Amino acid sequence: MSDMVDFDPFADLSDEELDAMIESGELGEDESLSAGLSFGTDVPEGFRSGFVALVGRPNAGKSTLLNACFGQKIAITSPVAQTTRRRLRAVVNRENCQLVIVDTPGIHKPKDGLGSELNKSALGELSDVDVIAFVIDASAPIGRGDAWVAERVAAARAPKILVLTKADKATPEQMQAQLAAAHELVDFDDELVVSATEGFNVETFVDVVAEYLPEGPRWYPEGMDTDETEEVMVAEFVREKVLLHTREEIPHAVGVICDEFERPKRDLLRLHATVYVEREGQKGIIVGKGGEMIKRIGVEARRDLEKMFGCRVFLSLDVRVKPRWREDAREIRRFGYAAPDDE
Repeated sequence: MSDMVDFDPFADLSDEELDAMIESGELGEDESLSAGLSFGTDVPEGFRSGFVALVGRPNAGKSTLLNACFGQKIAITSPVAQTTRRRLRAVVNRENCQLVIVDTPGIHKPKDGLGSELNKSALGELSDVDVIAFVIDASAPIGRGDAWVAERVAAARAPKILVLTKADKATPEQMQAQLAAAHELVDFDDELVVSATEGFNVETFVDVVAEYLPEGPRWYPEGMDTDETEEVMVAEFVREKVLLHTREEIPHAVGVICDEFERPKRDLLRLHATVYVEREGQKGIIVGKGGEMIKRIGVEARRDLEKMFGCRVFLSLDVRVKPRWREDAREIRRFGYAAPDDE
């Protein structure tokens, strides 16, 4: 047996330090590979890979499109604005490409500290991706909010694709009008119309985006679906059910944290999540008469979680009051809703 041990000279360097060494020429190609900077190089010739950001107004259909591309539910959806509060990366693998689709919060006029953080998170992606997909609801007239988003998209360097969603809810005349109005806002490199709920042009979207990605390795290993933690996914699925069963001010005041994630058996998950609201009256609505509402929320969330994790799930929920948490930067960070550069 040899007394030699493997030594990695790059083990103590951060990603930023490694990137700087490559840009300066201090690392040659062989050294870059040994530093672990070219993951997934065993790909066919001409393989394309990279990051595409879905940006647009709230309820434009970004998360629904992501789920359709991915092939199953991974991002929560609801009719409520600001459903998406966290940047979510989902990995879509095809034989000739790997798309890392970045779902961003809907860009809107903020009314509180949380809204400002969501905007910052969404706009921050524009400079960090290979392709920008500007998602516009084909069934809703383009307004001042879309124009404000369009200004930021137009200033970005990445190729821009116009994606009209919800084609099943719009007439051909509406779609033509939307296309014409969108072209007044941004000079797009490509465009297409999709219906994520009907599966119309979903694969075409993947193909079109892939054409604008650079050739490269797989950035995520096959089998890795997202960069989100399991605890975050639990919290998000619970929050989705709260959004679906409550109205008015309740959805915007809700934050969820998964504070227990245990696997006592191979086929069983034991989970606990706490639902936070800002006022006692909101807590009463979510709990419901005799605990009926919170029970319904838990049952529906558990069903989705069992599908996602592929095992039995025991989920318990609590509801607590945290006054004005949406204005508290520390609480926003604790919930995981702060823009990435502030985390």
